[in-house]
Amino acid sequence: MVQIKKGMAASAGFFTPPPPPSFFRRLQKDSFQGLFFLLIASSIFFFFYSFSSIKLEINQQEGLIHPPKAIIPLQQPHQAVHNHPFISQELQDDVILPEKEVVATSKGGAGDRETPGHGESVTGSRNDDAFHERSVFMEEYEEMNKSMKIYVYPHNKSDPFANVLLPVDSEPGGNYASESYFKKALFNSHFLTNDPWEADLFYLPFSIASLRHDKRIGVGGIQTYIRNYVRDISRAYPFWNRTGGADHFYVACHSVGRTAMNKAVQVKLNAIQVVCSSSYFVNNYVTHKDASIPQIWPRKGRRPTRPPSQRQNLAFYAGAMNSRVRESLVRTWGNDSEISVHRARLKTPYSESLLRSKFCIHAKGFEVNTARIGDALYYGCVPVVLADHYDLPYADILNWESFSVVLSASDIPIMKKVLREMVGSGQYLRLQGNVVRLQKHFQWHTVPLHYDAFYMVMYELWLRRSHVKITI
Repeated sequence: MVQIKKGMAASAGFFTPPPPPSFFRRLQKDSFQGLFFLLIASSIFFFFYSFSSIKLEINQQEGLIHPPKAIIPLQQPHQAVHNHPFISQELQDDVILPEKEVVATSKGGAGDRETPGHGESVTGSRNDDAFHERSVFMEEYEEMNKSMKIYVYPHNKSDPFANVLLPVDSEPGGNYASESYFKKALFNSHFLTNDPWEADLFYLPFSIASLRHDKRIGVGGIQTYIRNYVRDISRAYPFWNRTGGADHFYVACHSVGRTAMNKAVQVKLNAIQVVCSSSYFVNNYVTHKDASIPQIWPRKGRRPTRPPSQRQNLAFYAGAMNSRVRESLVRTWGNDSEISVHRARLKTPYSESLLRSKFCIHAKGFEVNTARIGDALYYGCVPVVLADHYDLPYADILNWESFSVVLSASDIPIMKKVLREMVGSGQYLRLQGNVVRLQKHFQWHTVPLHYDAFYMVMYELWLRRSHVKITI
């Protein structure tokens, strides 16, 4: 018993004696006061919150609150399936005015040049369905033409790879001419600057097509060449390193360009890739960072014309069987009397088949892109796009559903029904009218014309320029 008392006495030294009763009374009083003030503050907060919510609802109903409006809507990739592939606007009997082509001067001016709407007011609604925001496009186009500056890393004719880095002396030709046309036009344009510090963008001038044909490089050496080129300019100049290449761009039309940056990861992830093979299904292309350039077979002379009433064939396609989409197309419509499809390239010129058809089918092959869209537009034929995941050229600017029919590959069995209904409803005439109006945007010239393919690609770059100047 004595031992227990001693233990209790020893352990009592570790405990604090309980506070007097007055302490609990003061604590209780302070707690009640804190709770009271907390309730008052909460009531005031809920009052103002409720008042603000009611006011917000009233203002929204009155249309006083608007979300910020984008200058140019960067369009989401086209959906694979279109439930209603028809244009909702009513058919209107548009008059196609003659096109006035004006050569751009070295300073970018062209006097009284025609606008994309052929001289109509930029604020008018007629033909606006062909553009996402036509009035904004016109305003921004003028600003681009006045102020945009591009710096090209310098090379001369004595450079061992001058054939890859400088424009070709001859007239560009063939399936991948877009790449060469752009370089020739840029090197002779007013957009170039000799002062890199005032540049909006920096051009990497290597040509993928030329590297492919150069026996010293070839397809197998392209990736290494580009890796070394970027390494060299990043060591010789400060501009690549300050942004990681985000204000740099290159242009490529050959499909080899899709994998050419695999050893130059910063180019693939950061730089602006202006390419013909613009599939957002593959990881080498980033929609909205990168830009799609049209693949156009160059043609000289005056464009042939044929009115819709003389186009007796419903649809036309011819080409190699190098994809499941093409095989499905031929298997489904190979023996049809209204849709003319061929499982090989024609031995006769395509021009007559394109001119006598209302719709001309672009079906993806190895890549999503071919020159068939450019061919269709050139001959006044409404393109039917059967290429899932294709980020279409100028998608930031033009409303493709106003001048083409974009279908999923899974829609091939109902394609004839869709096209016949468009003809029967009169919507084909509207599409074809817009095709004629937009032809100028899909054509290259040795000396660029305002609003042609060169200027449209420049505008795509203008949209992707950085608005923040970085100085080091």
